[in-house]
Amino acid sequence: MLFLSFFVFRLAAQDSEFGRHSYVIRGVVYVDLEPIYWGHVDEEYPLEIPTASRRALEESAMFYSAMIYGWSFYYEPGERARQIEENLELEPAGSIQFGDPSLRVTDTELKDMQFAVWTDYHLSDIQQRRLQAWRSGTTRNAQAVGFGPVGSMEEYPGWLAVRQVALEDAARIALRTMLRGSERNRPKEITGIISLASFPRFYIESGRWAASARFRVQINEIIPFAVY
Repeated sequence: MLFLSFFVFRLAAQDSEFGRHSYVIRGVVYVDLEPIYWGHVDEEYPLEIPTASRRALEESAMFYSAMIYGWSFYYEPGERARQIEENLELEPAGSIQFGDPSLRVTDTELKDMQFAVWTDYHLSDIQQRRLQAWRSGTTRNAQAVGFGPVGSMEEYPGWLAVRQVALEDAARIALRTMLRGSERNRPKEITGIISLASFPRFYIESGRWAASARFRVQINEIIPFAVY
């Protein structure tokens, strides 16, 4: 715990070095120190600052991964008349790990039992080119609110997995909404790449985590039902 506290505040002290980097993206994560949701009290309650700090950095790494690398996706919108269920499969195109030296804390704030952690991520040349590609004119913008899983306490997958499920559900709804607005006929399958445009916002709704997120979408192929 003492090591993690030192790690967080040492990173914050390195803020003066940021000017030497050519390209930086930023985000903020909020960690509840008294997390109660889905009728579940977390395994550590209330959270100590070192635990909250580590969670914020792990969550930030997940979001930066989704912003820079995104996910390749296979999406079936589904159709009730044909008894085809909606299905979205996501595969991360890359990942940023906890402890990555390019992910640095710039500020922290504790207010009303909520711990806020602001971070910067310093892009390599390759990562910068990937992000610039996401911002090209061939990508589409989409946004939606998704929700975490519903189940018993025995099925509780853990704090980060719950947020990931809510984020992936937001991606599913964003894709569905975007395609409904652009495709005259419902397609059978769509493949492409989707990335986060910015850090999502999480909140509790009806006892579940909700994720409000903005995405960038690159469509690679749309397969109509007529092909079959």
